[in-house]
Amino acid sequence: LKDGASGYTWAAATVGSNNAAGYQLASGEPVMAVGGFNGTDPAPTLEEFKQYVADKKIHYFVGTGMGGFGGRNTGGRDTGGRDTGGSEDAAQIAAWVQETFAATTVGGTTVFDLTQT
Repeated sequence: LKDGASGYTWAAATVGSNNAAGYQLASGEPVMAVGGFNGTDPAPTLEEFKQYVADKKIHYFVGTGMGGFGGRNTGGRDTGGRDTGGSEDAAQIAAWVQETFAATTVGGTTVFDLTQT
């Protein structure tokens, strides 16, 4: 995450502040908590996130638990079988990242470079 971090507002983004906090503490770099504390807040929206990426404000997306984000919490919404553990906005962001960017595994964690399509 430290690689080139000074050129970005956020070195990375990940779902939920519990995930973001560990990466931020380990790297000393700012990490966006998509969906707020536990990933259930509708912030940022998919469109806002796409704009941050287009503006080169976020370098990486850390896909902690890309298969599930840690728990089933869909707020009663149909997520197409995805276990989001967060808001629909967080699930949409994660799905867009997965569909748009190539995944790399680093130390057993899936990472997406948001500057490379």
